[in-house]
Amino acid sequence: MWRSFGNRTIIGQFNTDSRGRQIQPQKRALFARLNKIQGSLINSLERNYWEAKPKLSQMATRLTIPDFIQETAWNIYRLAARQKLTMGRSIEAFIGASLYAAIRVHEFPRLLEEVVECSVLPLRNIHKALALIVREVLPKLGMRYSPISSNHLIYRFGNELRLSMPIQQRANYLLYTAKKSGMSRIGKDPKGIAAAVLYLAAKDTSEKRTQTNIASVARITEVTLRTRAKQIWQYANRHAPVPTQIIPK
Repeated sequence: MWRSFGNRTIIGQFNTDSRGRQIQPQKRALFARLNKIQGSLINSLERNYWEAKPKLSQMATRLTIPDFIQETAWNIYRLAARQKLTMGRSIEAFIGASLYAAIRVHEFPRLLEEVVECSVLPLRNIHKALALIVREVLPKLGMRYSPISSNHLIYRFGNELRLSMPIQQRANYLLYTAKKSGMSRIGKDPKGIAAAVLYLAAKDTSEKRTQTNIASVARITEVTLRTRAKQIWQYANRHAPVPTQIIPK
């Protein structure tokens, strides 16, 4: 059997051959010894791969991650394992971190919280593994980690909230005007900013969404939503008003 890593032919511990016929007792003992020898020849790195690959594929499938991003994630994980970054640490944490790093390399609209939800580990474990990958692995692969931006999230959250394109465009313009008026996004969660401008853009229209609804989609608290909305509105009002042609009727 051909495989991308590990032994190309696997000797199992079954009582039947490939055609389903019973194996004679003396041959069964021989294959049992061969299976034991084969197990001793597989090094720790290959055992690591055998455990990690199906878990990575399963997580990527649950998050509907495209194949090319899965391939990038696997390349990231393999280098992390070869550099022995996974030794003494959770394999699951590096699987989640590798997948999210690949998501950010390709700027795919998925949140770290979504990766954490598919994992059995808390956020801090994956975050620590991610920091190691960004520092030690991505530069060697010539990859660039692109932090998620509020602009990308505006359209993602807007679609999930079933808001029209004019509303999403107005939200984007509100963010633009707030930034141009001096609002800093440093230290502010992009999810909160994107949610706040969508809330403001739809607030006085027929497409108004509740704070609870928007906060749930953005995975933030309603307190954060209100705080960011107040800050953005103060900065946006210092600039020219939102053009009427992109304000929904």
